[in-house]
Amino acid sequence: MSNVTHIEAFVRREALAALPPPPGRDAALWKTLFSSVGNAAATLLIGGVLLAAIPQLMSWAVVHGVWNGDGDACRDAGACWAFLRAKYPMILFGIYPSAERWRPILVIAVILALTLWTLPRSHWTRTTVGLWIAGTLAVLVLMGGGIFGLTPVPTSAWGGLPITLLLTVLSVGLGFPFAVMLALGRQSTMPVPRYLSIGLIEITRGLPLLSILFIASILLPLMLPEGFTIDKLARALAALTVFSAAYIAEVLRGGLQGVPTGQGEAARALGLSWFQMTRLIILPQAIRKVIPPLTSTVVVVVKNTSLVLVVGLFDLLSSGRAALVDPLWPAPYTETYIMIAATYFVICFGISRYALRLERTMPNGSST
Repeated sequence: MSNVTHIEAFVRREALAALPPPPGRDAALWKTLFSSVGNAAATLLIGGVLLAAIPQLMSWAVVHGVWNGDGDACRDAGACWAFLRAKYPMILFGIYPSAERWRPILVIAVILALTLWTLPRSHWTRTTVGLWIAGTLAVLVLMGGGIFGLTPVPTSAWGGLPITLLLTVLSVGLGFPFAVMLALGRQSTMPVPRYLSIGLIEITRGLPLLSILFIASILLPLMLPEGFTIDKLARALAALTVFSAAYIAEVLRGGLQGVPTGQGEAARALGLSWFQMTRLIILPQAIRKVIPPLTSTVVVVVKNTSLVLVVGLFDLLSSGRAALVDPLWPAPYTETYIMIAATYFVICFGISRYALRLERTMPNGSST
């Protein structure tokens, strides 16, 4: 009874006053924009700039914009949207033969379908891995041709959005397992894999991607035996894969360091092998912890594909630049780069939104 009396002494018996409802989103936004003199001044300054710029932008893009016609109609006018209507096939597919452009269109559809299929976590199975392998082989056959009655098209004629998507998917898909090995090797207590992983990661991260592409384009053929060549696409893919693997490995290493040591000890106490412990216990938790920086790395890989021009490939950005060379048009750079930027934004924004959803829904320690 004395314990009960002692506990009751700390029990609050009077009724608590009702708290006011939390402020709405509009009130919170207003408070953020004008919470201080500095914020209010910045808000008014930005608002003034927007009010001054929007009418000019609308005049250029809509009122005086040219939606139909040829290059003569765009001269001394506003935005030349007619150029995009006439040149979008070249921007999206590069110099791929016009009669065969149904093939890169089908390639984009296959990659999009596989991506949508992979999004639900319930589809993260060996079947999905098999579908990606089969789909990648089908995409390469469609783009290259030479079999099944398809007209051969060299990789030098590939370009536009398919090249961007292919290099992104392949460099991340091939680089991620490589990055896992590098991250585990750098954490290893054995000196050989540890120092090899450290050396590869630090050398790759210490070089700009452009220099690695130059090495793959110029130096690599010089080091090969005479008469032996490597395709330009394979060289660019190798450079992007090594570059992305080095950065992903460091991201994963941060996640591995964040996993409590007790997780491994408990797994070994249950009799799990090192491979089972790593695959089922350690890696899932490490990946869950580094989803935000991992997403940033993948987004960077998407944008890094624009550098493959140095090896003679025309990605989306390079194809847009090639389309601007036409002397019959007044080279509408702004309109072309808006279209290219919008395409990159859709890809990168989709990746970031999916990663955010994954971060919120994936439980800690999931081994799915």
